[in-house]
Formats: sequence, structure tokens, C-alpha cells
Amino acid sequence: MASDQKADTFETPPYDEIPAITRSHVAFLESTNDEEAWLSAGMKSVIIQTVGRKSGKAHKVVLPYWADAGGHRILAASYAGGPVNPAWYHNLADRQANPTIWVKERSFEGHLRADLLVDEDYRTVWDGLTSDRPWYLDYLAKTKRTSIPLIRLIEPEA
Repeated sequence: MASDQKADTFETPPYDEIPAITRSHVAFLESTNDEEAWLSAGMKSVIIQTVGRKSGKAHKVVLPYWADAGGHRILAASYAGGPVNPAWYHNLADRQANPTIWVKERSFEGHLRADLLVDEDYRTVWDGLTSDRPWYLDYLAKTKRTSIPLIRLIEPEA
């Protein structure tokens, strides 16, 4: 499923540098509404805030997203092919700590439900994502994890 989402080249930072890069990226995006600033390798970005499942503290991270066939934002918990799933994913997967998550995009701010994709839904979205963004296949090849979790952000019914 090819999309009209432009894909730019992207050089992946070492995964141990990602937390520091993320902190500065969050601060920068919170200070601007510039359209180009909210793009990463041709993908739009969101800031998500989760509640730490152990600490109970709020944590923010900037993530690129890919839009599925239904136009929903899809997040990939790739951690650039790191050996473990990123902390934001573990927090988000804890439904007690995070029944919904706060999301900010350039033109949107609110609470969304985060659905973890499984089975055929996962495979369909993974195939579409990796045909548009092949570097996610590289991330999967780098990690010892058997898959990279995918999350669909769902806006509440009106």
C-alpha cells in the first residue's frame, strides 16, 4: 500500500543518543508552529505524553508517524533497532497508567486512545509502513526483538 506521504532519506542516530535528542526535540517543537520543524524524513511528528507505569511521572517524546489507509496516525516503537522496546511504549501499553495519551501535533492537541496492533491488522500496516519507509526493515534486522510494535492513535468519537 504505497502512500502519498513523501519519504526523505534519514540517517538514524545511535539508539543510546536518542533520549538526549528527544529531550531537545520536544523543547524545540513546543516552542514553534513551523510546518517544516514538525517533519522528520518526510513524516509528520507528534509529541506524546505518557505517565510512567512505575514512577507515575509524565514523560514526553517526539515521534514520527505514518498514516495508515484510514488516515490514522501509526507509531512504530522501533527505538532505531535498539535491543529493547522504548520506555514510552511500555508506558503506553499499560492501560491502567495510560487509558489515553496526550498528543500534540502542529495543528492538534488532545487525548487519544492508543491501540496496539496485532495479527492481520499488524501485518497489513507493517507491510504498508515498510514499503513506504524501508528503514524500519533495517531496524528490525538490527534488533534481537522479534517484531517492532505498532500503535494506532484513535481520536475519540464525537
